[in-house]
Amino acid sequence: MSVEIRVPTLGESIVDATIATWLKREGDTVQQGEALVELETDKVNVEVAAQQDGVLQKVVKQVGDVVAVGEVLGIINVDVKRESSAVQRPPSPLARRIAAEHDIDLTQVKGVSPHGRITKDDVIDYLEQHVQKEPAQSPPSAAPSLQSVEAAQPARNGLVTTPPTASANTAQPTVTARGPEERIRMSRRRQTIAQRLVEAQHTAAMLTTFNEIDMTAVMDIRSRRKDSFKEHHDVSLGYMSFFTKAVVGTLKIFPRLNAEIQGNDIVLKYYYDIGIAVGSQEGLVVPVLRDADRKSFAQIEREIADLAKRVREGKLTLPELQGGTFTISNGGVYGSLLSTPILNVPQVGIVGMHKIEQRPIALNGQVVIRPMMYVALSYDHRIVDGSEAVRFLVKLKELVEDPEMLLLEG
Repeated sequence: MSVEIRVPTLGESIVDATIATWLKREGDTVQQGEALVELETDKVNVEVAAQQDGVLQKVVKQVGDVVAVGEVLGIINVDVKRESSAVQRPPSPLARRIAAEHDIDLTQVKGVSPHGRITKDDVIDYLEQHVQKEPAQSPPSAAPSLQSVEAAQPARNGLVTTPPTASANTAQPTVTARGPEERIRMSRRRQTIAQRLVEAQHTAAMLTTFNEIDMTAVMDIRSRRKDSFKEHHDVSLGYMSFFTKAVVGTLKIFPRLNAEIQGNDIVLKYYYDIGIAVGSQEGLVVPVLRDADRKSFAQIEREIADLAKRVREGKLTLPELQGGTFTISNGGVYGSLLSTPILNVPQVGIVGMHKIEQRPIALNGQVVIRPMMYVALSYDHRIVDGSEAVRFLVKLKELVEDPEMLLLEG
């Protein structure tokens, strides 16, 4: 008897996906619940698991194919069951993905863990050994350069630095009259990001205003409280909790920044679901911190850390990316001194944080050195006036520079 592997329901408004990676090959034994194929959608990656034990009899759709919900991806023969020769224990999803990207046979990889489980580090070690031998075994035109392989290898801190669909997107390097070139197909998510950024530019009357914030008070609190905060809450006290609290407080005073346009109506939102922009190998992802106004500093820090971790592991769910009312983006973590953030439509406001730098400023008639941060507010001028945007940043500046106001003004 055969069982069809079909594209599952992918989530609200998502009707198709691109096949990113087959985690099994035709003839491989599969177990119920074991991931078979990874699908890339506009927002998250989805693994499709086997519904029954058996053998993968046929792969119907190939890597790079666009498939609709309900479409057949492959076929499992449930009457034929044989011992799997792959590994003693199923490898982790990240290890499987890296192996699939570099066409590594997991039967050749030795797991060093006590239980024989193959980890990403085992695959990376095998890959490094394989790459070291490759130049001597293959002609230069058939092998990727060492530089490109090093760039594609996952970092040892667990962050994958190569897109999940690299094997489908990357063509062999070609040599032109000017030198070597490589053509890479945009991933599904990168195409969506590009489309949404252009949409934001074309549909919103976007302007940006700037200010700067003296971070002395916040840095002083963090210096005095970070150890006890970490000991009590088991999470570090960062800058994001201060800014999230300050943004929410400022949005309560300027509600048009926490709104969206629907036709000829302005929808003001009196709940505060704050999008937190997080960088990933596929581009910027904006998971949502729900009911930020009701959360403590510790809850905010804990949830942001968890969201960021799952962004980088590709474990976010669709609902966690939907429905934000306002966004905070911190380019400072990458060293950005000043930038113009782009609206996350249909939102009408986004705050950009930047790198803290010691700079001379005039204070009480004297020049002093203070830790300063430039902040930017991009807004939709269709419903937010320039004066309102300027006053928004002024109030945000006041709240961050005097953190006691975050308690007194809620």
